[in-house]
Amino acid sequence: MSILVVGSVALDTIKTPFGKKSNILGGSAIYFSVSASRFAPVSLVAVVGKDFPSKHVKFLKSKGIDVTGLTVKQGKTFSWEGEYGWDFSDPKTIATHLNVFSDFDPDIPREYRKKKHVFLANIDPELQERVLGKMVNPRLVACDTMNYWIENKRKSLLKLLKKIDIFLLNESEAKELTGSSNLLKAAREILKLGPERVIIKKGEHGSLLFSGNSVFSTPAYLMETIVDPTGAGDTFAGGLMGYLATQKSINRASLRKAIVYGGVMATFAVQDFSLKRLGSVTKKDIAKRFKEFTRLTHF
Repeated sequence: MSILVVGSVALDTIKTPFGKKSNILGGSAIYFSVSASRFAPVSLVAVVGKDFPSKHVKFLKSKGIDVTGLTVKQGKTFSWEGEYGWDFSDPKTIATHLNVFSDFDPDIPREYRKKKHVFLANIDPELQERVLGKMVNPRLVACDTMNYWIENKRKSLLKLLKKIDIFLLNESEAKELTGSSNLLKAAREILKLGPERVIIKKGEHGSLLFSGNSVFSTPAYLMETIVDPTGAGDTFAGGLMGYLATQKSINRASLRKAIVYGGVMATFAVQDFSLKRLGSVTKKDIAKRFKEFTRLTHF
């Protein structure tokens, strides 16, 4: 079954110890879509400016991604410039230009509204809820957030969480949302807010899945080289949702396997700038790395 993603499309300028790239394809919806498309059909809703290169649209179409919901507006595309040190975990933001993304109001095409799998990428929780209100009986809804929304739109975020099946966030976001420095306690508090499952992303230290009284922990795949970690979290979500969209039932076993697939997809994203590596990944590549991950974690 197909997946709907609503999020950002950006032109990024990124500097890491391995070089600098300007005006490269980025954004939460992009990384998610390309990752998820390796498993299931994806439909994208986002906004770009007149300056958005047509080659990027062709690239998305080449991955089987439906871009009917990609709106082109007068103005410039959202852009972010950041710099990573050797740590990679805490990028320094040099500049953020919202441009046409500043008044983004997702227009969900009618043919998208019956999609059974929905991913609400990192945008204003009010917009996330508005999108959800237009959907017709989705099977699975997942969403992501960030510290900014926790600090500035907390009430809206808490309202949204009552309608979410899977909530993804990182360590610092989980701690800030709950006021707890312990991730186990934080996850239990978040589950009380409404979502059926909570996934806490820990970057190079893997991820945690919480559902009811069940807890699942998975490490990250060991990487020799990380070039650019931008979009790793959205790529993780794409692998997760992509795999779940192929499953007849969403249960403990399929969720655990989906998290591993999410982690595997993220490893491809960090191997090069933008979508250079992730965009060329084949199903054979994914199967091979999944097998290697299984061998790595087996005891």
